[in-house]
Amino acid sequence: MSTVASVGTEKQGLKMLVTAGPRAQKMVGIWLFGSAAWVFSMVVLGGVTRLTRSGLSMTDWKFAGNLPPLSDEEWQQEFEKYKQSPEYKRVNKGMSIEEFKFIYWMEYAHRMWGRALGVMFALPFSYFLRKGYITMRLGLRLSALFAIGAGQGLIGWWMVKSGLEEPASEYVEPRVSPYRLAAHLTSAFVIYSGLFWTALSVVMPEPPAESLAWVQGAAKLKRLAIPVSLIVGITAVSGAFVAGNDAGRAYNTFPKMGDVWVPDNIFELKPTIRNFFENTSMVQLDHRILATTTLISICGLWWSTKKLDIHPAIRTLVGATFGMAALQVTLGVSTLLSYVPVSLGTAHQAGALTLLTLMLLLNHTVRRPSMSLLKTLPQGENNQKQGKLRTMAERNVVYGRSVMLAALAGMALAAPLLGMMGFSFLATLTLLFITSPLLLIFSPLLLFAGLVLMGALVGFAIAATMAFAGVSTLAWMYREIRGSLGFGSRRGQLVPGRYLQQTIQEK
Repeated sequence: MSTVASVGTEKQGLKMLVTAGPRAQKMVGIWLFGSAAWVFSMVVLGGVTRLTRSGLSMTDWKFAGNLPPLSDEEWQQEFEKYKQSPEYKRVNKGMSIEEFKFIYWMEYAHRMWGRALGVMFALPFSYFLRKGYITMRLGLRLSALFAIGAGQGLIGWWMVKSGLEEPASEYVEPRVSPYRLAAHLTSAFVIYSGLFWTALSVVMPEPPAESLAWVQGAAKLKRLAIPVSLIVGITAVSGAFVAGNDAGRAYNTFPKMGDVWVPDNIFELKPTIRNFFENTSMVQLDHRILATTTLISICGLWWSTKKLDIHPAIRTLVGATFGMAALQVTLGVSTLLSYVPVSLGTAHQAGALTLLTLMLLLNHTVRRPSMSLLKTLPQGENNQKQGKLRTMAERNVVYGRSVMLAALAGMALAAPLLGMMGFSFLATLTLLFITSPLLLIFSPLLLFAGLVLMGALVGFAIAATMAFAGVSTLAWMYREIRGSLGFGSRRGQLVPGRYLQQTIQEK
């Protein structure tokens, strides 16, 4: 019956990637979502490895992997290898073997977690191919992703090898090449995006659509979502260059960079193009500008949907994306001001991937439905009313584009001013409500205590806001994905809809 169902759905023009019925569709979807989540954890673990300076602790690389040191003698041998590296000689000289064990285990876990991902991807892939669940199109796509994943290990070693070479100057701190680190991180983002998009395509062969008006609204929103997604991707890659140049530990002030808005040395390297990838000042300035552009662009995207006639789930998704963008900027500023602690630095990297996830989900839900689905959608009872809605929607999309263009033109001025006003306003309000101005005049001790309390409360408020936003976003995504896998059914969820389910049952 499942085979007949799949053939029937193919004849109806549905974009099915799994050919053995709903059960196979659910199994393949769970596997792909699990693989994407594994890659997500790999990116987070890689961020922790970088921030703890653990990446150069293993000075060799074997394709099949190797066992960790098990005896004191083996540990000493590995430690002696590390002592020959530039990082030990210039940064960690005098490190104890216990401290070395910590960074070694971090790098070892990162490498083995990646190899385990390869095994856990390949085994179910082989099983689904053997059972005939996967179409040729899906098989080729997954094979390409598997090949990129296999090459990711080579890219990682290529990156680490650059950090084991002697720096050009004795005053330069050993670090991996920012170009290679960016290639390594970008490759991970590509793999994750491919897996997540494919998983969505498996469990949601059709976008959510119950009327032609919603489809038309989604088409207009798509024209904005694609360029915004491009900005999000470029910002994420620029963050890789910030990490590669250790630029987050320079200019730990906001909104200004030190005492100035724009440093004087942003074009000191020759040729000029090198400054955008190797100059610490320029790299951080680029990331600040791109991050501000991303936030304002997503705000414009959200504003453009206020009067668009779109599916309720898409409207919710755009709002969640806007909230995540604001949270990501907050994480970035907090990371900068606190001199890049491991916790905030890792959260900021995870936030970038979460924002990319939401943009992928948004682009997937606003894609064009198949012709067979379009033919079944109601035309609407009041054509005049729908025409008015379309006119309002078009005007609103144009307004959203104008907001984006204004953001691109005025971001250099708006970001520092808004940031300065926001932080000043927050600090002033907190000081007024937490401490009494009269008491502060007569007691320096109370002034100090008030400032400490203010900082603690502001920090707690930021942490609580980030935690609430993060948990809420994850819970929402869990409900939507759980529903799309067939575990639930409710109005507005991101699933193929009753049309697909009825078609499968009828066929």
